Amino acid sequence: MFTRMLHTGAAALAALALALPLAAHSQGAAPAAPFKASKPMHIVAPSSPGGILDQTSRLVAKALTDIVGQPVIVDNHPGAGGTIGIQTMLRADPDGHTLVMGSLGPNAANYTLQDKLPYAYTDLTPVINVLAMPDVVVVNPQLPVKNVAELKAYADRKEGGVSMAVSTSGSSGHLAGAMLNQRAGIKAVDVVYRGAAPALTDLIGGQVDYMVDNLITALPQIRAGKLRAIAVTTRERSAELPDVPTLMELGYRDFDVSVWLGLFVSSKTPAATVQALNAALNQALADPQVRKTIAQQGGRAVGGSQQDFASFVQAEKTRWAEVIRAGNIKP
Repeated sequence: MFTRMLHTGAAALAALALALPLAAHSQGAAPAAPFKASKPMHIVAPSSPGGILDQTSRLVAKALTDIVGQPVIVDNHPGAGGTIGIQTMLRADPDGHTLVMGSLGPNAANYTLQDKLPYAYTDLTPVINVLAMPDVVVVNPQLPVKNVAELKAYADRKEGGVSMAVSTSGSSGHLAGAMLNQRAGIKAVDVVYRGAAPALTDLIGGQVDYMVDNLITALPQIRAGKLRAIAVTTRERSAELPDVPTLMELGYRDFDVSVWLGLFVSSKTPAATVQALNAALNQALADPQVRKTIAQQGGRAVGGSQQDFASFVQAEKTRWAEVIRAGNIKP
């Protein structure tokens, strides 16, 4: 569906620090023993197959299987900006065997972006911060656009402005794109999809003009020459795209937005179970192959304590509420 983009007016909010790295998660009390499953586990990915939520869920599930002693199955439940996936997790028994892969949209921004959600912030308990990575601004390579200035010029020439693909309403790409459009003065119309895969398909096919997407999903298409990267959203350049400038380098002061993914359970889950899950997942994220795979795709395995991640999610909720309200951003 098409909705006229309403751009954010809060341009100078600095990104908050991500959760403490894996090495720091054991500070304080002795760590809990890793969770041992009594039946197959499920990680709900609130996206269609092929996107970052799906890819990361499968990577973690594979590493977690040997640790918990049972198969870990990934279930895809896309739609409604992640709401359907969260509801699916909340309907399961709160015994630690069903988790949902959360992200900025459904677990932070949507509490402000959506008029009414079928779940409350307090219905979920954060378990662990899984990864962080940049978003990247990409365009169809057939467009006469090689940088942000040329994107603005193209939008000015095109009747009605340009079309921006949005993989999920309220995602980091959506909000980073809104911030960029406002600060650069780009006339844009949102085209909202149910996941990254269909959005990228239309971008490559020329049905939409550009997109701000997470690096893990966009990178294969960039490397194949099917998309052109013109900027990254983080403070520093990506090692995977060393020649692509940051938006801060291009003059957009304090423009620093990262993708983050983390696992959540029902708040009815016993605290001891949550700590055991955190221990098992830290072990999975310490797996060299997991860390290598995430790094090769432009991200960073995070890990850390449950308490650190809970504090981080609360800070993100507050940060993006201010951005959404200031810019009157709509889903």
